[in-house]
Amino acid sequence: MNIKLTNQSGYFSTIENDRGHQIAIDNKTGDTPQGASPMELLLMAVAGCSSIDIIAILNKQKVTFDSLEIDVDGARKDKAAPSLFTKIHATLHVTGEVNPEKIYRAAHLSFTKYCSVSLTLAATAEITFSVIVNNTPYVPK
Repeated sequence: MNIKLTNQSGYFSTIENDRGHQIAIDNKTGDTPQGASPMELLLMAVAGCSSIDIIAILNKQKVTFDSLEIDVDGARKDKAAPSLFTKIHATLHVTGEVNPEKIYRAAHLSFTKYCSVSLTLAATAEITFSVIVNNTPYVPK
C-alpha cells in the first residue's frame, strides 16, 4: 500500500493512492478549505471501513437493504497538540425490510473484530455505535 501527497498551494494538497484514486486535503481553519482535514479523513475512514465490513457480513447472510448511511461523530481532547480523538460514535441508519438484530450484529462484528481503522483508533478513543432501522432506534435485548 502506498500513497503520494502533492502540495498544490498553502495547506491544500492532493493525495493519490497507487491505483490512481485521489482525494483533496486542506486545513479546515482556512478561509476557503478545498478538502477534508486529516482528522475528518480519519472519521471518514471509520465510516468507510465499517460499511465495507457490514455490507460483506449482510451479503453473506443474504440480507438486502434499501439504504445504508453511517454518521460518525468524533470528540477530541483539548486543543493542545496532539489533539487525539477520545470518543468516536457511529450511527448506522438502515432502511428496508431487514431484521434489526442482524444489522446490529453486523455492526458489532465490524466495530469489535473486523474494522482495522476502528481497532487502530481504539488505542486512544472509546469507539461506540448505534443502529437505527427504518427510523427506529434498535436496542439489543
